[in-house]
Amino acid sequence: MRIRLEGSRAELTLGMIHLRQHFTVTSMSRAFPARNRARHYRIYLTITPRERS
Repeated sequence: MRIRLEGSRAELTLGMIHLRQHFTVTSMSRAFPARNRARHYRIYLTITPRERS
């Protein structure tokens, strides 16, 4: 699944921490500046569900 996260750098970091608890991040783009908000960024992720043990 490919998703996009948008927010401040702190929000993106927190979002990544939460996503990695439930998914495996297989690829991540660099942080691009958001077009409509100052000091906000967007990143694109490819994730897969984690296998349950």
